[in-house]
Amino acid sequence: MFRLYNPVTVPLDISIDPNSNGLPGISQLKSIVGASMTVGLVLAVFALIVSAIVWALGSNSSNPHLAGRGKLGVLIALGAAIVCGASVTLVNFFWNVGQQVG
Repeated sequence: MFRLYNPVTVPLDISIDPNSNGLPGISQLKSIVGASMTVGLVLAVFALIVSAIVWALGSNSSNPHLAGRGKLGVLIALGAAIVCGASVTLVNFFWNVGQQVG
């Protein structure tokens, strides 16, 4: 009789961890990412200042459209600062969640 099922041996315990020595230039890449985070935070602060000025000008001149745009800009700048500041923590959190799957 023919056998339709052919069992395949698969290792059940595969463990792969990030390796910081595997690629050349990884330290330079970490430096570039850190500099990018710094630039992002500086730009978020600049956007916050500009948006606050727009909000103040709109409120002072009784222009609700300009004031609303300034408020939205403040919220977006604060959100960008939160994402830039928490990016490493967020990536580590989701990495740990991914390690628990399975």
